[in-house]
Amino acid sequence: MDTNSTSSISKDGAQTISIALQVAVALLVVLGISSFLKYRGGLKVVGGFPGLRVPFYPTGPPGVVLPTTWWNPGYLFLWTRRLTNYTQFGVDTISVVPFVAGPPCFYTANLDVLRQVAGGGHKTSFAKTESTANIMLVWGMNLLASDKEIWRKHRRIVAPAFNTKLYRDVWTKTLQIYQEAIVAEKWTSEKDIQVSNIQSITFKVALLIIAQCGFGFDFTWSDPPKSTSGQMSVQEAFSAVTNDHMVLAFVPKLLLRLPFKRFRKLHEAHEQIGEFMKAQVAQRKEQYSLKGADAMGHDIFSTLVKANEEEGGKLKLEDSELVGNVFVILFAGHETTAHALAAALGLLSVHPEIQEEIYQQIFSVCGRDGEPTFEDHVKLDKVQATFYEAARLFPAAHILLREAWQDTIIHIPGPAGTDEVTAIPVPKGTPVIVDMVGVQYNPRYYEDPTAFKPSRWYGVSNDSDAFLAFSVGPRACVGRKFATSEAVAFLTSMLRDFTVRPLLTDGETVDVWKARVLDAKIGITLGVNDVPLRLIRRN
Repeated sequence: MDTNSTSSISKDGAQTISIALQVAVALLVVLGISSFLKYRGGLKVVGGFPGLRVPFYPTGPPGVVLPTTWWNPGYLFLWTRRLTNYTQFGVDTISVVPFVAGPPCFYTANLDVLRQVAGGGHKTSFAKTESTANIMLVWGMNLLASDKEIWRKHRRIVAPAFNTKLYRDVWTKTLQIYQEAIVAEKWTSEKDIQVSNIQSITFKVALLIIAQCGFGFDFTWSDPPKSTSGQMSVQEAFSAVTNDHMVLAFVPKLLLRLPFKRFRKLHEAHEQIGEFMKAQVAQRKEQYSLKGADAMGHDIFSTLVKANEEEGGKLKLEDSELVGNVFVILFAGHETTAHALAAALGLLSVHPEIQEEIYQQIFSVCGRDGEPTFEDHVKLDKVQATFYEAARLFPAAHILLREAWQDTIIHIPGPAGTDEVTAIPVPKGTPVIVDMVGVQYNPRYYEDPTAFKPSRWYGVSNDSDAFLAFSVGPRACVGRKFATSEAVAFLTSMLRDFTVRPLLTDGETVDVWKARVLDAKIGITLGVNDVPLRLIRRN
């Protein structure tokens, strides 16, 4: 190759590099201008209200999948910065203005704002976001995913299923399942039991309660995971679709057929449960048609079918909507209760003085060997208070996403101790995110909010709006008494028989255990990390 050729190649390479640099600079300039204009527009939308100025919207791509750092709040910032998110601005409602991707929005830890935006759609200018609804639409339209007139239609059918007969059944079944568990796990004679993850117990208890009282199924603790034919059992399929609900919600069904073990198992479970539930609806409808309402069971599924068959015209739900409702009840009731029970036991394990106080109430009500009755529920208010406090510190429903469906105004209270209220215009389409972690840790509502104090709930009615973990107003969770009946029965049985202590690793202190274990992990719901415990049989 001669000198001229070499020189020509060098010039061509230099030109290519120069052009690439010019393009890169141009793109950066365009991005900078675009970000500046987006930022200015975002500030206008939130009216200049103080808050975070970040590259990405925290609950949308790509911000939601990137790690939570100083420059990207991400999905976890509501937990990791729960004590500073609002105090740094002196108010408990802030704006978030992304300058690269995502809409400007408001985050609030204020109860008054919560009531303004989460009133059920018919009394507010806000509705659920599309992404929130889609998570709950895997099996069909339902109470949690619906808004406005559709919500009222579903509420009309669902609400009658939650009644005293059901709560009494929940109580009885919980005691039975607890006894099945300690026999199957061989705890009846052991004096010092090590459980590496108490969620393995609480999640199974919650699943069985929902299966028996929600669906009328006769699942037991010792049912094998496989049927006699070697196929996945219904119990295993229920567990699979519950634990991997996020995958079902966001992964296209076509991709579930790919040759990955997790996908194959989930696809099989989804198909099996889908067919099973259709058959269950048909069976219950036939039972109602042939034998009448009195022949129907008291489980939620049967009550839903009965209520629906008694409706007429446009108010009647489709079969897919019946299935959708029983599945969100399964999902919501299973995850939230299991998480709160695990958190309660973990917190009690490092607060022996509170645990002893709770035990003394159990002993005074039930005696050493007496079986707690459903009527004892109201006398076991300290047990219920422990469940409430655990659910406050680790709120499963940690975020409520709402969006203005018309131009509106929210009234934002000023700092605690003042009468100041600021009216902020909210343009149509603007998200307002209720930070339930922030609400539950807000010193405006809870003295010493980071402390585990069940006593703050002593004497509080089961229907009180002071307890926010099940939301407030007309959209409050219909399963609240279902969950508290189950929780009080289970905790009473467990704490009557055992003292719970943290299961420490070699050389680990209780403080290190607390830092490692009593922290949150977040998926669709928020829960506590895996809780290793020692169960020491009481003398």
